[in-house]
Amino acid sequence: MNHPVGLDKDGGAGEPADTDPAAAAESEEARRRAETARTALTALRAEVAKTVVGQDAVVTGLVISLLCRGHVLLEGVPGTAKTLMIRTLARALDLDFKRVQFTPDLMPGDVTGSLIYDNRTAEFEFREGPVFTNLLLADEINRTPPKTQASLLEAMEERQVSVEGAPRALPDPFVVCATQNPIEYEGTYPLPEAQLDRFLLKLTVPVPTRDEEIAMVQRHATGFDPSDLSAVRPVAGPDELAAGRAAVRTVHLDAKVAAYVVDLCRATRQSPSLALGVSPRGATALLATSRAWAWMSGRDYVTPDDVKALARPTLRHRVQLRPEAELEGATADGVLEGILSHVPAPR
Repeated sequence: MNHPVGLDKDGGAGEPADTDPAAAAESEEARRRAETARTALTALRAEVAKTVVGQDAVVTGLVISLLCRGHVLLEGVPGTAKTLMIRTLARALDLDFKRVQFTPDLMPGDVTGSLIYDNRTAEFEFREGPVFTNLLLADEINRTPPKTQASLLEAMEERQVSVEGAPRALPDPFVVCATQNPIEYEGTYPLPEAQLDRFLLKLTVPVPTRDEEIAMVQRHATGFDPSDLSAVRPVAGPDELAAGRAAVRTVHLDAKVAAYVVDLCRATRQSPSLALGVSPRGATALLATSRAWAWMSGRDYVTPDDVKALARPTLRHRVQLRPEAELEGATADGVLEGILSHVPAPR
Protein backbone atom coordinates (compact mmCIF):
# COMPACT_ATOMS: atom_id res chain seq x y z
CA MET A 1 0.00 0.00 0.00
CA ASN A 2 1.37 3.41 -0.95
CA HIS A 3 1.78 5.87 1.87
CA PRO A 4 0.21 9.33 1.56
CA VAL A 5 2.56 11.92 0.13
CA GLY A 6 2.48 15.50 1.42
CA LEU A 7 3.03 18.67 -0.58
CA ASP A 8 5.77 21.20 0.16
CA LYS A 9 5.25 24.93 -0.01
CA ASP A 10 5.95 24.98 -3.75
CA GLY A 11 3.35 22.33 -4.44
CA GLY A 12 5.88 19.57 -5.12
CA ALA A 13 6.12 16.21 -3.51
CA GLY A 14 7.64 16.40 -0.07
CA GLU A 15 8.07 14.09 2.87
CA PRO A 16 5.32 11.61 3.72
CA ALA A 17 2.58 13.38 5.65
CA ASP A 18 2.43 12.70 9.36
CA THR A 19 -0.43 10.42 10.30
CA ASP A 20 -1.94 9.73 13.69
CA PRO A 21 -1.13 6.07 14.48
CA ALA A 22 -4.28 5.74 16.59
CA ALA A 23 -6.49 7.13 13.81
CA ALA A 24 -4.80 4.90 11.24
CA ALA A 25 -5.32 1.84 13.43
CA GLU A 26 -8.96 2.78 13.99
CA SER A 27 -9.50 3.23 10.24
CA GLU A 28 -7.90 -0.14 9.51
CA GLU A 29 -10.07 -1.82 12.14
CA ALA A 30 -13.21 -0.27 10.63
CA ARG A 31 -12.14 -1.49 7.18
CA ARG A 32 -11.56 -5.00 8.54
CA ARG A 33 -14.98 -5.04 10.24
CA ALA A 34 -16.63 -3.83 7.04
CA GLU A 35 -14.99 -6.58 4.97
CA THR A 36 -16.02 -9.20 7.52
CA ALA A 37 -19.59 -7.87 7.48
CA ARG A 38 -19.77 -7.89 3.69
CA THR A 39 -18.55 -11.49 3.54
CA ALA A 40 -21.07 -12.57 6.19
CA LEU A 41 -24.02 -10.75 4.61
CA THR A 42 -23.16 -12.10 1.17
CA ALA A 43 -23.22 -15.62 2.64
CA LEU A 44 -26.83 -15.06 3.68
CA ARG A 45 -28.10 -15.93 0.21
CA ALA A 46 -26.52 -19.39 0.36
CA GLU A 47 -27.87 -19.95 3.86
CA VAL A 48 -31.44 -18.93 2.96
CA ALA A 49 -31.19 -21.13 -0.15
CA LYS A 50 -31.07 -24.15 2.17
CA THR A 51 -34.83 -23.76 2.64
CA VAL A 52 -35.98 -21.37 -0.13
CA VAL A 53 -35.16 -22.08 -3.78
CA GLY A 54 -34.62 -19.41 -6.41
CA GLN A 55 -35.23 -16.17 -4.50
CA ASP A 56 -31.69 -14.74 -4.39
CA ALA A 57 -32.77 -11.32 -5.70
CA VAL A 58 -35.47 -10.99 -3.02
CA VAL A 59 -33.02 -12.01 -0.28
CA THR A 60 -30.56 -9.40 -1.55
CA GLY A 61 -33.30 -6.78 -1.37
CA LEU A 62 -34.07 -7.78 2.22
CA VAL A 63 -30.40 -7.42 3.17
CA ILE A 64 -30.28 -3.97 1.54
CA SER A 65 -33.30 -2.95 3.62
CA LEU A 66 -31.59 -4.13 6.81
CA LEU A 67 -28.46 -2.15 5.89
CA CYS A 68 -30.59 0.96 5.31
CA ARG A 69 -32.82 0.39 8.35
CA GLY A 70 -35.79 0.31 5.99
CA HIS A 71 -38.96 -1.72 5.70
CA VAL A 72 -40.03 -4.08 2.92
CA LEU A 73 -43.30 -4.81 1.19
CA LEU A 74 -43.31 -8.30 -0.36
CA GLU A 75 -45.86 -8.97 -3.08
CA GLY A 76 -46.44 -12.43 -4.46
CA VAL A 77 -49.10 -15.06 -4.98
CA PRO A 78 -49.72 -17.53 -2.14
CA GLY A 79 -47.28 -20.41 -1.91
CA THR A 80 -44.10 -18.60 -2.99
CA ALA A 81 -42.41 -19.06 0.43
CA LYS A 82 -42.62 -15.44 1.59
CA THR A 83 -43.12 -16.39 5.24
CA LEU A 84 -40.50 -19.15 5.14
CA MET A 85 -38.01 -16.74 3.59
CA ILE A 86 -38.39 -14.18 6.39
CA ARG A 87 -38.22 -16.87 9.08
CA THR A 88 -35.06 -18.31 7.55
CA LEU A 89 -33.48 -14.87 7.17
CA ALA A 90 -34.14 -14.09 10.84
CA ARG A 91 -32.48 -17.34 11.88
CA ALA A 92 -29.49 -16.83 9.59
CA LEU A 93 -29.04 -13.33 11.09
CA ASP A 94 -29.67 -14.50 14.67
CA LEU A 95 -32.46 -11.93 15.04
CA ASP A 96 -35.67 -12.10 17.04
CA PHE A 97 -38.67 -12.81 14.80
CA LYS A 98 -42.41 -12.46 15.26
CA ARG A 99 -45.30 -12.96 12.86
CA VAL A 100 -48.70 -11.29 12.91
CA GLN A 101 -51.52 -12.55 10.69
CA PHE A 102 -53.42 -9.40 9.74
CA THR A 103 -57.18 -10.08 9.74
CA PRO A 104 -60.28 -7.82 9.62
CA ASP A 105 -60.82 -8.17 13.39
CA LEU A 106 -57.22 -7.36 14.40
CA MET A 107 -57.01 -4.37 16.76
CA PRO A 108 -54.11 -1.85 17.08
CA GLY A 109 -53.34 -3.07 20.60
CA ASP A 110 -52.88 -6.59 19.24
CA VAL A 111 -49.87 -5.26 17.33
CA THR A 112 -48.36 -2.58 19.57
CA GLY A 113 -49.30 -3.90 23.00
CA SER A 114 -51.58 -2.44 25.66
CA LEU A 115 -51.95 -1.59 29.33
CA ILE A 116 -53.21 -4.48 31.45
CA TYR A 117 -54.57 -4.05 34.97
CA ASP A 118 -52.64 -6.15 37.49
CA ASN A 119 -54.84 -7.17 40.43
CA ARG A 120 -51.83 -7.99 42.59
CA THR A 121 -50.28 -4.52 42.38
CA ALA A 122 -53.48 -2.58 41.63
CA GLU A 123 -51.60 -0.85 38.79
CA PHE A 124 -51.67 -0.88 35.01
CA GLU A 125 -48.79 -2.74 33.43
CA PHE A 126 -47.70 -2.45 29.80
CA ARG A 127 -47.70 -5.75 27.95
CA GLU A 128 -45.57 -5.61 24.82
CA GLY A 129 -47.12 -6.56 21.51
CA PRO A 130 -45.40 -8.49 18.71
CA VAL A 131 -44.03 -5.24 17.27
CA PHE A 132 -41.30 -5.41 19.92
CA THR A 133 -38.95 -7.58 17.88
CA ASN A 134 -36.17 -7.28 15.30
CA LEU A 135 -37.96 -8.72 12.29
CA LEU A 136 -41.74 -8.35 12.22
CA LEU A 137 -43.65 -10.24 9.54
CA ALA A 138 -46.93 -8.42 8.89
CA ASP A 139 -48.65 -11.16 6.91
CA GLU A 140 -51.33 -9.98 4.45
CA ILE A 141 -51.21 -6.44 5.79
CA ASN A 142 -53.94 -5.28 3.41
CA ARG A 143 -56.53 -7.56 5.06
CA THR A 144 -56.80 -5.44 8.20
CA PRO A 145 -58.69 -2.12 8.48
CA PRO A 146 -56.86 1.24 8.16
CA LYS A 147 -56.98 1.85 11.93
CA THR A 148 -54.86 -1.24 12.58
CA GLN A 149 -52.61 -0.56 9.57
CA ALA A 150 -51.97 2.91 10.99
CA SER A 151 -50.79 1.42 14.28
CA LEU A 152 -47.55 0.58 12.49
CA LEU A 153 -46.89 4.11 11.22
CA GLU A 154 -45.13 5.39 14.34
CA ALA A 155 -43.20 2.15 14.75
CA MET A 156 -41.98 2.21 11.15
CA GLU A 157 -41.01 5.89 11.07
CA GLU A 158 -39.83 6.66 14.60
CA ARG A 159 -39.04 3.15 15.84
CA GLN A 160 -41.09 3.59 18.96
CA VAL A 161 -44.60 2.89 20.23
CA SER A 162 -46.63 5.40 22.24
CA VAL A 163 -49.30 4.04 24.57
CA GLU A 164 -51.17 6.46 26.83
CA GLY A 165 -48.68 9.17 25.86
CA ALA A 166 -45.61 7.21 26.97
CA PRO A 167 -43.12 6.42 24.16
CA ARG A 168 -41.42 3.02 24.29
CA ALA A 169 -38.39 2.38 22.10
CA LEU A 170 -38.29 -0.63 19.80
CA PRO A 171 -35.26 -2.92 19.53
CA ASP A 172 -32.49 -2.20 17.06
CA PRO A 173 -32.51 -3.43 14.37
CA PHE A 174 -36.24 -3.21 13.71
CA VAL A 175 -37.63 -4.00 10.25
CA VAL A 176 -41.21 -4.61 9.13
CA CYS A 177 -41.60 -7.16 6.33
CA ALA A 178 -45.19 -6.92 5.12
CA THR A 179 -46.77 -9.25 2.57
CA GLN A 180 -49.75 -8.86 0.31
CA ASN A 181 -51.46 -10.90 -2.39
CA PRO A 182 -51.47 -9.13 -5.80
CA ILE A 183 -54.43 -11.01 -7.28
CA GLU A 184 -57.07 -11.12 -4.54
CA TYR A 185 -58.59 -7.79 -3.54
CA GLU A 186 -62.02 -8.77 -2.21
CA GLY A 187 -62.31 -7.85 1.45
CA THR A 188 -58.98 -6.01 1.51
CA TYR A 189 -58.01 -2.48 2.52
CA PRO A 190 -55.32 -1.10 0.17
CA LEU A 191 -52.51 0.66 1.98
CA PRO A 192 -52.72 4.46 1.72
CA GLU A 193 -49.95 6.30 -0.12
CA ALA A 194 -48.62 7.77 3.15
CA GLN A 195 -47.95 4.28 4.49
CA LEU A 196 -46.65 2.87 1.21
CA ASP A 197 -44.09 5.68 1.16
CA ARG A 198 -42.69 4.42 4.45
CA PHE A 199 -41.61 1.14 2.89
CA LEU A 200 -38.08 1.38 1.56
CA LEU A 201 -38.57 -1.37 -1.04
CA LYS A 202 -41.40 -3.20 -2.71
CA LEU A 203 -40.12 -6.59 -3.80
CA THR A 204 -41.98 -8.84 -6.18
CA VAL A 205 -41.69 -12.50 -5.19
CA PRO A 206 -41.85 -14.48 -8.45
CA VAL A 207 -43.03 -18.03 -9.02
CA PRO A 208 -39.89 -20.21 -9.35
CA THR A 209 -38.69 -21.35 -12.75
CA ARG A 210 -39.32 -24.91 -13.91
CA ASP A 211 -35.87 -26.12 -12.83
CA GLU A 212 -36.19 -24.38 -9.46
CA GLU A 213 -39.63 -25.86 -8.90
CA ILE A 214 -38.29 -29.35 -9.73
CA ALA A 215 -35.50 -28.87 -7.18
CA MET A 216 -38.07 -27.72 -4.60
CA VAL A 217 -40.34 -30.72 -5.20
CA GLN A 218 -37.36 -33.09 -4.94
CA ARG A 219 -36.45 -31.58 -1.58
CA HIS A 220 -39.94 -32.24 -0.28
CA ALA A 221 -39.83 -35.76 -1.70
CA THR A 222 -36.69 -36.48 0.35
CA GLY A 223 -38.29 -35.34 3.61
CA PHE A 224 -37.77 -31.56 3.73
CA ASP A 225 -39.88 -30.00 6.49
CA PRO A 226 -40.46 -26.21 6.13
CA SER A 227 -41.09 -25.90 9.86
CA ASP A 228 -37.66 -27.35 10.71
CA LEU A 229 -34.93 -24.73 10.33
CA SER A 230 -32.28 -26.66 12.24
CA ALA A 231 -30.09 -26.83 9.12
CA VAL A 232 -29.88 -23.04 8.96
CA ARG A 233 -27.03 -21.58 11.00
CA PRO A 234 -26.44 -17.95 11.95
CA VAL A 235 -23.85 -16.54 9.52
CA ALA A 236 -24.21 -12.89 10.59
CA GLY A 237 -25.79 -10.88 13.36
CA PRO A 238 -26.46 -7.39 14.74
CA ASP A 239 -22.72 -6.62 14.93
CA GLU A 240 -22.22 -7.35 11.23
CA LEU A 241 -25.30 -5.30 10.37
CA ALA A 242 -24.00 -2.37 12.41
CA ALA A 243 -20.58 -2.59 10.72
CA GLY A 244 -22.26 -2.80 7.32
CA ARG A 245 -24.41 0.25 8.02
CA ALA A 246 -21.36 2.24 9.08
CA ALA A 247 -19.54 1.23 5.90
CA VAL A 248 -22.53 2.10 3.67
CA ARG A 249 -22.54 5.63 5.11
CA THR A 250 -18.98 6.12 3.82
CA VAL A 251 -19.81 5.15 0.22
CA HIS A 252 -19.05 8.15 -2.00
CA LEU A 253 -21.82 9.77 -4.03
CA ASP A 254 -20.69 11.99 -6.88
CA ALA A 255 -22.68 15.20 -7.39
CA LYS A 256 -23.60 14.08 -10.92
CA VAL A 257 -25.02 10.78 -9.64
CA ALA A 258 -26.98 12.65 -6.96
CA ALA A 259 -28.42 14.90 -9.67
CA TYR A 260 -29.31 11.78 -11.69
CA VAL A 261 -31.30 10.40 -8.74
CA VAL A 262 -33.19 13.68 -8.44
CA ASP A 263 -33.83 13.89 -12.20
CA LEU A 264 -35.32 10.38 -12.21
CA CYS A 265 -37.66 11.20 -9.34
CA ARG A 266 -38.69 14.54 -10.84
CA ALA A 267 -39.41 12.84 -14.17
CA THR A 268 -42.04 10.67 -12.45
CA ARG A 269 -43.88 13.81 -11.36
CA GLN A 270 -44.09 14.97 -14.97
CA SER A 271 -45.07 11.63 -16.52
CA PRO A 272 -48.47 11.77 -18.28
CA SER A 273 -49.10 8.16 -17.17
CA LEU A 274 -48.79 8.91 -13.46
CA ALA A 275 -51.24 10.67 -11.16
CA LEU A 276 -48.69 10.63 -8.34
CA GLY A 277 -44.93 10.84 -8.72
CA VAL A 278 -42.09 10.02 -6.36
CA SER A 279 -41.79 12.21 -3.27
CA PRO A 280 -38.51 13.71 -2.02
CA ARG A 281 -38.46 10.88 0.53
CA GLY A 282 -38.35 8.51 -2.41
CA ALA A 283 -35.27 10.29 -3.77
CA THR A 284 -33.43 9.84 -0.46
CA ALA A 285 -34.56 6.21 -0.37
CA LEU A 286 -33.11 5.59 -3.85
CA LEU A 287 -29.86 7.21 -2.74
CA ALA A 288 -29.69 4.94 0.33
CA THR A 289 -30.44 1.70 -1.52
CA SER A 290 -27.97 2.55 -4.30
CA ARG A 291 -25.20 3.13 -1.75
CA ALA A 292 -26.00 -0.17 -0.01
CA TRP A 293 -25.95 -2.06 -3.32
CA ALA A 294 -22.64 -0.42 -4.30
CA TRP A 295 -21.09 -1.48 -0.99
CA MET A 296 -22.39 -5.04 -1.29
CA SER A 297 -20.89 -5.12 -4.79
CA GLY A 298 -17.48 -4.30 -3.32
CA ARG A 299 -17.26 -0.64 -4.30
CA ASP A 300 -16.93 2.53 -2.22
CA TYR A 301 -18.69 4.75 -4.78
CA VAL A 302 -22.10 4.77 -6.47
CA THR A 303 -22.47 4.38 -10.24
CA PRO A 304 -25.51 5.20 -12.41
CA ASP A 305 -25.94 1.45 -12.91
CA ASP A 306 -26.43 1.06 -9.15
CA VAL A 307 -29.21 3.63 -9.30
CA LYS A 308 -30.84 1.88 -12.27
CA ALA A 309 -30.65 -1.51 -10.55
CA LEU A 310 -32.53 -0.26 -7.47
CA ALA A 311 -34.90 2.23 -9.13
CA ARG A 312 -37.81 -0.14 -9.72
CA PRO A 313 -37.93 -1.86 -6.29
CA THR A 314 -37.39 1.49 -4.54
CA LEU A 315 -39.87 3.57 -6.54
CA ARG A 316 -42.60 1.23 -7.89
CA HIS A 317 -44.82 1.61 -4.82
CA ARG A 318 -44.31 5.39 -4.61
CA VAL A 319 -46.04 6.16 -7.92
CA GLN A 320 -49.71 5.94 -8.82
CA LEU A 321 -50.97 5.25 -12.32
CA ARG A 322 -53.70 7.35 -13.91
CA PRO A 323 -56.91 5.33 -14.47
CA GLU A 324 -56.70 5.77 -18.24
CA ALA A 325 -53.10 4.47 -18.21
CA GLU A 326 -54.20 1.39 -16.26
CA LEU A 327 -56.97 0.75 -18.80
CA GLU A 328 -54.34 0.82 -21.53
CA GLY A 329 -52.34 -1.84 -19.69
CA ALA A 330 -49.60 0.36 -18.26
CA THR A 331 -47.75 -0.77 -15.12
CA ALA A 332 -45.62 1.09 -12.61
CA ASP A 333 -42.56 -0.91 -13.63
CA GLY A 334 -43.22 -0.19 -17.30
CA VAL A 335 -43.48 3.55 -16.71
CA LEU A 336 -40.30 3.53 -14.62
CA GLU A 337 -38.52 1.56 -17.35
CA GLY A 338 -39.46 4.26 -19.86
CA ILE A 339 -38.21 7.00 -17.55
CA LEU A 340 -34.91 5.17 -17.01
CA SER A 341 -34.43 4.93 -20.76
CA HIS A 342 -35.17 8.62 -21.38
CA VAL A 343 -33.41 10.40 -18.49
CA PRO A 344 -29.73 10.72 -19.50
CA ALA A 345 -27.32 9.04 -17.08
CA PRO A 346 -24.02 10.77 -16.23
CA ARG A 347 -20.85 9.36 -17.79
